[in-house]
Amino acid sequence: MKTILLYILVVIFLDVSAQKNIVIDPGLANNSEALKVKIGAQTFGKIAKYKFGEYAVTESKNGWTTTRGNSNFWGTKEESTTRSKFSFVLTNGKSGTAQVNAATDASIKLKKGLELFSGFYVGDDELQLAEQNFSASIFLNGDTANLWLLFMKKSVGTESDEPGGAVLTNGKRKIFIVSATSITNETSRQLFPARGYQFREEEQTLSAVQYLGAGALGMNKCIVWLHNSLDEETKLLLAAAMTVLLQKEMTVITDE
Repeated sequence: MKTILLYILVVIFLDVSAQKNIVIDPGLANNSEALKVKIGAQTFGKIAKYKFGEYAVTESKNGWTTTRGNSNFWGTKEESTTRSKFSFVLTNGKSGTAQVNAATDASIKLKKGLELFSGFYVGDDELQLAEQNFSASIFLNGDTANLWLLFMKKSVGTESDEPGGAVLTNGKRKIFIVSATSITNETSRQLFPARGYQFREEEQTLSAVQYLGAGALGMNKCIVWLHNSLDEETKLLLAAAMTVLLQKEMTVITDE
Protein backbone atom coordinates (compact mmCIF):
# COMPACT_ATOMS: atom_id res chain seq x y z
CA MET A 1 0.00 0.00 0.00
CA LYS A 2 2.85 2.37 0.90
CA THR A 3 4.57 1.57 -2.41
CA ILE A 4 1.43 2.43 -4.40
CA LEU A 5 0.96 5.69 -2.46
CA LEU A 6 4.60 6.63 -3.04
CA TYR A 7 4.23 5.95 -6.78
CA ILE A 8 1.14 8.16 -6.96
CA LEU A 9 2.94 10.98 -5.13
CA VAL A 10 5.93 10.71 -7.48
CA VAL A 11 3.66 10.85 -10.55
CA ILE A 12 1.83 13.90 -9.17
CA PHE A 13 5.14 15.62 -8.39
CA LEU A 14 6.50 14.97 -11.87
CA ASP A 15 3.35 16.35 -13.51
CA VAL A 16 3.23 19.41 -11.21
CA SER A 17 6.90 20.29 -11.68
CA ALA A 18 7.01 19.64 -15.44
CA GLN A 19 6.28 21.96 -18.35
CA LYS A 20 2.52 22.63 -18.41
CA ASN A 21 1.94 23.78 -21.99
CA ILE A 22 3.27 22.59 -25.34
CA VAL A 23 6.73 23.84 -26.25
CA ILE A 24 6.42 26.31 -29.13
CA ASP A 25 8.99 28.05 -31.32
CA PRO A 26 10.69 30.96 -29.45
CA GLY A 27 9.95 33.32 -32.36
CA LEU A 28 6.23 32.64 -31.93
CA ALA A 29 6.35 32.68 -28.14
CA ASN A 30 8.00 36.12 -28.11
CA ASN A 31 5.62 37.61 -30.69
CA SER A 32 2.20 36.37 -29.66
CA GLU A 33 -0.29 36.25 -26.83
CA ALA A 34 -1.47 32.98 -25.32
CA LEU A 35 -5.23 33.03 -25.93
CA LYS A 36 -7.23 30.73 -23.69
CA VAL A 37 -9.93 28.86 -25.61
CA LYS A 38 -13.40 29.04 -24.11
CA ILE A 39 -15.43 25.97 -25.03
CA GLY A 40 -19.19 26.44 -24.90
CA ALA A 41 -21.75 23.69 -24.66
CA GLN A 42 -22.04 21.21 -27.53
CA THR A 43 -25.75 20.73 -28.26
CA PHE A 44 -27.43 18.11 -30.46
CA GLY A 45 -26.38 18.44 -34.08
CA LYS A 46 -23.84 21.18 -33.29
CA ILE A 47 -20.16 21.36 -32.43
CA ALA A 48 -18.90 23.17 -29.33
CA LYS A 49 -18.96 26.98 -29.36
CA TYR A 50 -15.23 27.70 -29.44
CA LYS A 51 -14.06 31.25 -28.68
CA PHE A 52 -10.58 32.73 -28.28
CA GLY A 53 -9.52 36.34 -28.56
CA GLU A 54 -11.77 38.00 -31.14
CA TYR A 55 -12.58 34.71 -32.91
CA ALA A 56 -15.76 32.72 -32.28
CA VAL A 57 -17.86 29.95 -33.84
CA THR A 58 -21.24 31.46 -34.70
CA GLU A 59 -22.88 28.62 -36.65
CA SER A 60 -22.19 24.89 -36.85
CA LYS A 61 -23.46 21.47 -37.82
CA ASN A 62 -22.27 18.12 -36.53
CA GLY A 63 -23.13 15.23 -38.86
CA TRP A 64 -23.78 11.59 -38.04
CA THR A 65 -20.93 9.10 -37.73
CA THR A 66 -21.45 6.06 -39.98
CA THR A 67 -19.59 2.76 -39.69
CA ARG A 68 -19.48 -0.21 -42.06
CA GLY A 69 -17.69 -3.50 -41.62
CA ASN A 70 -17.31 -7.03 -42.97
CA SER A 71 -15.38 -10.22 -42.30
CA ASN A 72 -14.63 -13.47 -44.10
CA PHE A 73 -16.41 -16.79 -43.44
CA TRP A 74 -13.88 -17.99 -40.85
CA GLY A 75 -13.70 -14.64 -39.05
CA THR A 76 -9.94 -14.43 -39.59
CA LYS A 77 -10.09 -11.17 -41.53
CA GLU A 78 -12.07 -8.07 -40.55
CA GLU A 79 -12.36 -4.67 -42.17
CA SER A 80 -14.31 -1.60 -41.06
CA THR A 81 -14.65 1.99 -42.23
CA THR A 82 -15.98 5.01 -40.35
CA ARG A 83 -16.91 8.46 -41.69
CA SER A 84 -17.91 11.59 -39.81
CA LYS A 85 -18.49 15.20 -40.85
CA PHE A 86 -18.89 18.63 -39.29
CA SER A 87 -19.02 22.24 -40.46
CA PHE A 88 -18.97 25.69 -38.90
CA VAL A 89 -18.62 29.42 -39.49
CA LEU A 90 -15.91 31.34 -37.62
CA THR A 91 -15.90 35.14 -37.37
CA ASN A 92 -13.22 37.56 -36.21
CA GLY A 93 -15.58 40.04 -34.59
CA LYS A 94 -15.23 42.40 -37.55
CA SER A 95 -16.22 41.63 -41.12
CA GLY A 96 -14.11 38.51 -41.57
CA THR A 97 -15.69 35.07 -41.80
CA ALA A 98 -14.37 31.60 -42.51
CA GLN A 99 -16.70 28.82 -43.66
CA VAL A 100 -15.35 25.38 -42.86
CA ASN A 101 -16.38 21.86 -43.92
CA ALA A 102 -14.49 18.89 -42.48
CA ALA A 103 -14.60 15.10 -42.72
CA THR A 104 -12.78 12.17 -41.16
CA ASP A 105 -12.44 8.82 -42.92
CA ALA A 106 -10.99 6.00 -40.83
CA SER A 107 -10.41 2.37 -41.76
CA ILE A 108 -9.13 -0.69 -39.89
CA LYS A 109 -7.90 -3.94 -41.37
CA LEU A 110 -7.32 -6.87 -38.97
CA LYS A 111 -6.03 -10.40 -39.34
CA LYS A 112 -7.16 -12.69 -36.52
CA GLY A 113 -6.12 -16.13 -35.38
CA LEU A 114 -8.39 -19.03 -36.34
CA GLU A 115 -10.18 -20.67 -33.38
CA LEU A 116 -10.10 -24.43 -34.13
CA PHE A 117 -11.97 -25.23 -30.91
CA SER A 118 -12.74 -23.42 -27.67
CA GLY A 119 -9.66 -21.58 -26.44
CA PHE A 120 -7.30 -22.99 -29.12
CA TYR A 121 -6.17 -20.65 -31.89
CA VAL A 122 -3.94 -21.06 -34.93
CA GLY A 123 -2.05 -17.90 -35.87
CA ASP A 124 -1.70 -14.57 -34.07
CA ASP A 125 -3.84 -11.44 -34.23
CA GLU A 126 -2.32 -8.76 -36.46
CA LEU A 127 -3.18 -5.13 -37.06
CA GLN A 128 -2.51 -4.88 -40.77
CA LEU A 129 -3.60 -1.29 -41.28
CA ALA A 130 -5.30 1.43 -39.27
CA GLU A 131 -5.59 4.59 -41.33
CA GLN A 132 -7.18 7.98 -40.72
CA ASN A 133 -7.62 10.62 -43.41
CA PHE A 134 -8.84 14.01 -42.20
CA SER A 135 -9.63 16.86 -44.60
CA ALA A 136 -11.20 20.30 -44.38
CA SER A 137 -12.04 23.09 -46.82
CA ILE A 138 -11.87 26.70 -45.65
CA PHE A 139 -13.52 29.53 -47.61
CA LEU A 140 -12.53 33.01 -46.51
CA ASN A 141 -14.86 36.03 -46.51
CA GLY A 142 -17.52 34.43 -48.70
CA ASP A 143 -15.16 34.16 -51.68
CA THR A 144 -15.30 30.65 -53.16
CA ALA A 145 -12.09 31.37 -55.06
CA ASN A 146 -10.31 32.05 -51.76
CA LEU A 147 -10.15 28.37 -50.86
CA TRP A 148 -7.71 26.61 -48.55
CA LEU A 149 -7.52 22.87 -47.97
CA LEU A 150 -6.25 21.07 -44.90
CA PHE A 151 -5.07 17.47 -45.23
CA MET A 152 -3.93 15.21 -42.40
CA LYS A 153 -3.07 11.53 -42.65
CA LYS A 154 -2.03 8.98 -40.02
CA SER A 155 -1.49 5.25 -40.45
CA VAL A 156 -0.07 2.34 -38.45
CA GLY A 157 0.14 -1.41 -38.94
CA THR A 158 2.22 -4.02 -40.72
CA GLU A 159 0.97 -2.85 -44.13
CA SER A 160 1.50 0.85 -43.44
CA ASP A 161 4.15 2.34 -45.71
CA GLU A 162 3.55 6.07 -45.18
CA PRO A 163 4.88 8.26 -42.35
CA GLY A 164 1.81 10.49 -42.53
CA GLY A 165 1.76 14.26 -42.25
CA ALA A 166 -0.38 17.37 -42.41
CA VAL A 167 -0.51 20.48 -44.58
CA LEU A 168 -2.68 23.58 -45.12
CA THR A 169 -2.51 24.88 -48.69
CA ASN A 170 -4.22 27.02 -51.33
CA GLY A 171 -2.13 25.55 -54.15
CA LYS A 172 0.44 28.34 -53.97
CA ARG A 173 1.36 28.50 -50.31
CA LYS A 174 2.07 25.50 -48.12
CA ILE A 175 1.80 25.68 -44.35
CA PHE A 176 2.98 22.51 -42.65
CA ILE A 177 1.32 21.29 -39.46
CA VAL A 178 3.60 19.50 -36.99
CA SER A 179 2.89 17.89 -33.63
CA ALA A 180 3.97 19.57 -30.40
CA THR A 181 4.07 18.41 -26.78
CA SER A 182 5.20 19.68 -23.39
CA ILE A 183 8.05 17.17 -23.31
CA THR A 184 11.20 19.28 -23.42
CA ASN A 185 13.80 16.55 -24.00
CA GLU A 186 14.30 12.80 -24.15
CA THR A 187 14.77 12.57 -20.37
CA SER A 188 11.54 14.42 -19.55
CA ARG A 189 9.02 12.32 -17.63
CA GLN A 190 5.38 13.25 -17.93
CA LEU A 191 2.58 10.76 -17.54
CA PHE A 192 0.12 13.14 -19.20
CA PRO A 193 1.99 15.61 -21.46
CA ALA A 194 0.30 18.55 -23.16
CA ARG A 195 -0.41 18.03 -26.87
CA GLY A 196 -1.01 20.28 -29.83
CA TYR A 197 0.21 21.47 -33.23
CA GLN A 198 2.40 24.21 -34.70
CA PHE A 199 1.83 25.77 -38.14
CA ARG A 200 5.04 26.51 -40.06
CA GLU A 201 5.62 28.23 -43.39
CA GLU A 202 9.20 28.11 -44.65
CA GLU A 203 11.35 29.27 -41.70
CA GLN A 204 8.59 30.94 -39.63
CA THR A 205 6.20 29.42 -37.12
CA LEU A 206 2.93 31.26 -37.70
CA SER A 207 0.69 29.85 -34.99
CA ALA A 208 0.12 27.01 -32.55
CA VAL A 209 -2.79 25.32 -30.84
CA GLN A 210 -2.86 23.23 -27.67
CA TYR A 211 -5.84 20.88 -27.56
CA LEU A 212 -4.84 19.06 -24.39
CA GLY A 213 -3.01 20.52 -21.38
CA ALA A 214 -0.55 18.60 -19.23
CA GLY A 215 -1.85 16.63 -16.28
CA ALA A 216 -4.91 14.49 -15.62
CA LEU A 217 -7.32 17.42 -16.17
CA GLY A 218 -5.91 18.72 -19.43
CA MET A 219 -9.16 18.92 -21.42
CA ASN A 220 -9.95 22.41 -20.12
CA LYS A 221 -6.54 23.85 -20.97
CA CYS A 222 -6.80 24.67 -24.68
CA ILE A 223 -4.64 27.57 -25.88
CA VAL A 224 -4.02 29.34 -29.20
CA TRP A 225 -1.06 31.45 -30.29
CA LEU A 226 -1.07 33.73 -33.40
CA HIS A 227 2.05 35.61 -34.55
CA ASN A 228 1.57 39.37 -34.18
CA SER A 229 3.07 40.14 -37.61
CA LEU A 230 0.39 38.29 -39.59
CA ASP A 231 -2.22 40.13 -41.65
CA GLU A 232 -5.88 39.83 -40.68
CA GLU A 233 -6.79 37.33 -43.41
CA THR A 234 -3.95 34.97 -42.53
CA LYS A 235 -4.88 35.16 -38.85
CA LEU A 236 -8.49 34.32 -39.74
CA LEU A 237 -7.33 31.37 -41.86
CA LEU A 238 -5.13 29.98 -39.09
CA ALA A 239 -7.80 30.58 -36.45
CA ALA A 240 -10.24 28.54 -38.56
CA ALA A 241 -7.69 25.76 -39.16
CA MET A 242 -6.85 25.55 -35.45
CA THR A 243 -10.55 25.43 -34.55
CA VAL A 244 -10.93 22.52 -37.00
CA LEU A 245 -8.18 20.62 -35.18
CA LEU A 246 -9.62 21.47 -31.78
CA GLN A 247 -12.94 19.89 -32.77
CA LYS A 248 -11.22 16.90 -34.38
CA GLU A 249 -9.06 16.14 -31.37
CA MET A 250 -11.74 16.86 -28.78
CA THR A 251 -13.96 14.33 -30.55
CA VAL A 252 -11.18 11.73 -30.35
CA ILE A 253 -10.57 12.44 -26.64
CA THR A 254 -14.22 12.18 -25.63
CA ASP A 255 -14.66 8.97 -27.65
CA GLU A 256 -11.77 7.23 -25.87
